[in-house]
Amino acid sequence: MKKIITFSSVLTLLTVFTAHSQLPDHIYRPSIQTIKLYKLGDIYSYPTMALNGADLLELHFDDLDADVKNCYFTYQLCNADWTPSSLQAYDYIRGFHSTRITSYRYSSMAFTKYTHYTATIPDRNSVPTKSGNYLLKVFLNNDTSELLFTRRFLVIDNRVAIAAQLMRPSNVQLSRSDQHVRIGLNTTNAQINTLSPQDLKLVVLQNNIWPSAVLIDRPSIYRGNYYEYNDDALDFPAGKEWRWVDLRSLKLMSDRVQKIVDTAKRVEVYVKPDAERKQQIYVYYRDLNGIYTVENSDGDNPFWQSDYGHVHFTYVPPGNQAYAGRDLYLFGELTNFAADDASRMVFNPERGVYEGTLFLKQGYYNYTYVSLDAREKARYRFSFADTEGNFDITENNYTVLVYYKSFGGRSDELIGYALVNSIIGPR
Repeated sequence: MKKIITFSSVLTLLTVFTAHSQLPDHIYRPSIQTIKLYKLGDIYSYPTMALNGADLLELHFDDLDADVKNCYFTYQLCNADWTPSSLQAYDYIRGFHSTRITSYRYSSMAFTKYTHYTATIPDRNSVPTKSGNYLLKVFLNNDTSELLFTRRFLVIDNRVAIAAQLMRPSNVQLSRSDQHVRIGLNTTNAQINTLSPQDLKLVVLQNNIWPSAVLIDRPSIYRGNYYEYNDDALDFPAGKEWRWVDLRSLKLMSDRVQKIVDTAKRVEVYVKPDAERKQQIYVYYRDLNGIYTVENSDGDNPFWQSDYGHVHFTYVPPGNQAYAGRDLYLFGELTNFAADDASRMVFNPERGVYEGTLFLKQGYYNYTYVSLDAREKARYRFSFADTEGNFDITENNYTVLVYYKSFGGRSDELIGYALVNSIIGPR
């Protein structure tokens, strides 16, 4: 039976993680803000590293308590579906099982007081020794029950040859709105012993968004060392290029900012109202595919010299009428790609608009709007159809991950990794 991880199955996964006191990409304390984890020196990258390689990751986060805490980090190895593996820490960590974060600095030249922490991962005294999905867990006082937050990263042992290409969906009704990913795997040089085609699992991500990831545990075609995945489950709504707002300065207004109100207590930033785009023609422009970057044109260092502001977003629905039976959410890395009270837009009947406010650090932000059936919140079936529209020529990145669990194995090894772009092809 094929398994598909989409928005509709997120709550099931969250239930599993709650039982183990760990939610993926989750913040446990409201004072923690602006968590960024990426490859060392590459602010646009997703956190991946090669097994037994020299790759390093860079971690940054702020604590609005503005004091000094004893922060530590460790790693949790997970399976392909992000359930914790049955291995113990000493099975996949060489060296110390926890590492103290000793690099921090108080904010300066900023009205908002905070402490900025940074760390390089892995520490030379604490190194992952197995490939797979990992949760970075940051906690207090060397006590994992005092979690601050978790973040995902991948350790890759690339042994499988992957051929991925973007095609039109076989369903004619989706040919102008969706993108289909066709994938072929060759395990000739992988040095694995597969007893059945279900020993391999395939996960495909659009723009590194895990809530809409697809997991398939059976190929469409299996022939010796060749596996092909060409299922309808690999049809992805294409959306549209992401909206943006430039908050690199809180003193000068950028093109998407309507006004900035700097009071004695807080900075209020009002973004120009957004409207529905599904009726507009498609226009290509370079975007960040949903992420944000911490940048500052008002100071020298973006990490501890950047300020925070209360950023107000406004969405104008057609006819100034609320979407019947549907809730509207601000969506992107700025809301952790989640639907919760913080990201939900509230309809103002007097103005006929949806309104929402986020507390954001200076930077450059991508975002979009998604709708969700109010009667099916538990299913997490987000849609771009009401707000943005879906256009098959939209530029999107797709990540292909291949997992293998040997007979008697206790974790899913990550043995294949490939990137393909809907415009330029494999990367």
